[in-house]
This record gives sequence, structure tokens and C-alpha cells, in this order.
Amino acid sequence: MSNDPMQWQVGLLGYGEVGRILAEDLRKQGIKVAAYDIKLEREQGRPLREHADGIGVELMPSHADLAAWADFIVSAVTASQAVPVAEASASTIKKETWFLDFNSASPGAKQRAASIIDGAGGRYVEGAVMTSLPPYRIKVPLLLGGRGARELAPLLVTLGFAAKVASDELGVSSAVKMCRSIMIKGLEAMVIESFTTARAYGVEDAVLASLKETFPSIDWEKQGAYFFQRVIAHGRRRAEEVREVAETVRDTGLAPWSASGTAERQAWIADLADEGVFGVKGTPEFARSADWRTEADRILARLNAGSCKATA
Repeated sequence: MSNDPMQWQVGLLGYGEVGRILAEDLRKQGIKVAAYDIKLEREQGRPLREHADGIGVELMPSHADLAAWADFIVSAVTASQAVPVAEASASTIKKETWFLDFNSASPGAKQRAASIIDGAGGRYVEGAVMTSLPPYRIKVPLLLGGRGARELAPLLVTLGFAAKVASDELGVSSAVKMCRSIMIKGLEAMVIESFTTARAYGVEDAVLASLKETFPSIDWEKQGAYFFQRVIAHGRRRAEEVREVAETVRDTGLAPWSASGTAERQAWIADLADEGVFGVKGTPEFARSADWRTEADRILARLNAGSCKATA
């Protein structure tokens, strides 16, 4: 493998929002990129195939094929698949290949994945993405952890990542990410629950005014619209992440009441999105309302129609 990261063959496990953004930014630099996603085997993979073809990303037929090809692998799948994807890649991963785990999984899951990859001759590093990717793209704040983190960090910076080392100890970066997610994903769920309930009672203006008085630095109209958009579009992935958060909390001996409730609310919104409550997935209009009231009204209309329960 070349010591120059710009000459690496970069493999992306997962070609969702994260994978596509990374692919775009890497391809702009002329870096060879290949990807594999289980959705490619289904009808819903058509937009992914079109995207890959449009920017020159090679699509691989399996995890194993991608691992055999790549010099550097980024695993960006759903939290529940972090360990299975490591297992699927281990049989063919080349010696000394870097394996950067972007997944929002618990410290325990990261440690299990590391054992699998390192045991197969690869070099596992955990990466905790510390905020939403789209505004920052490849330069999203990224905390690295594990024995190879200090060696990999400058190589990632060369590729355009905004990476810094959190710890040589595996699990520290993910613990930071998990604890942050209790707050951020929990706030998303609370805003959706609070704002939708306020809308049902016709008191949303009073609630927003009270929030503004308490937290004057936050534009609650804009923040509310953004939270609704993100959960509608990515609630399934968020729910899986927060279930990993709950495991992280549980491992300390605390009962994860807040995290568990957040996961259920996020999953409930994802179920409604799958039913088409918020429009057709894949269209420009889906999850793009500038006014959170539009989406709250859709939720309330479905509830009033008796098609779903008010609680998950």
C-alpha cells in the first residue's frame, strides 16, 4: 500500500448519505473510490447506482470484494451492522489496510469490531462523527480512537478530513459520541413531541415564545423545522444509534430511560415516513418543509384517522 493517501484505493461500506458525500468529496480530488451497500441488491438501490455512475465510483458485489480491493475502508452503515460488516470484511481484508469505523455504535461494539479486523491483519480505528455531516461534508469534526489513531490522523487530514485524536484507548471516542447523542437525539425527539402536542392544542405560539425567553440564542422556528426534517429523513438510522446509546448507558449501571424513549420516538417517526405520511421518499419535497407545522399537521391527521398510535 502506498504511503501517499492520495494514491489509496478507498472503499466505502455503506452508500447512504454519509457514503455518498464522502465519495463526492474524494472523487473531486481524483481519488479512486469503490462502494458496497446491501441496498444495491434491491430496487431501492437504483438511485445509489445512478449516483455512483455519475461521479465515477465503482460498485462492488459484496463486502468481501470491497475489502479485498481497498487500501483504506470507511464503514458507514447503521449502528446495528457495525460488527456484522466488520465480520463480512475480515476474511479478505488486506494486511495493514486501515479500517475506519464511522458508525454510531457503543464502545463495546467498537471493541468487538476492532478485535475482528485487527485479528484478520487489518488496522482498526474508531471515528466518532461529532455533528451532522451535510454542512461540513468531509470536514465534519471527527474524533479518532485506538492504537492506530495517531498514525492515521495526519493521513486523513491529507485526504481532507478534519480528524483529531481523542485517545489511544478504543471506546473513548464513541463514548463521547454516545453521551452527546443522549442530548442531541433526545432534543430532536422532545421537540417533535412538544411541538406536535402544542400544535394539537393550538398553543404553539405561546410555547415558542416561552422557549425563546428561556433560550434566546436559539431560533426555535428554524431549529424545529430542521429537527423535523432530519428525523423524518433519518429516523431509522437515528433510532438504531440511540439504541446503541442506551446500551452504553446500561453498561454503566444506569437505566437508560431517556435514551430508550428517544429511540422509540425516532423509530415511530421513521415508521410514519415509511408509510408515506410525509410524502414520497426520494423526491425533492420529502422532509424539506420549511415550516415544522406542516409535518406536525401530517402527524396529527394520521393520528386522527386512527391509523397509528400516539405512542411507540
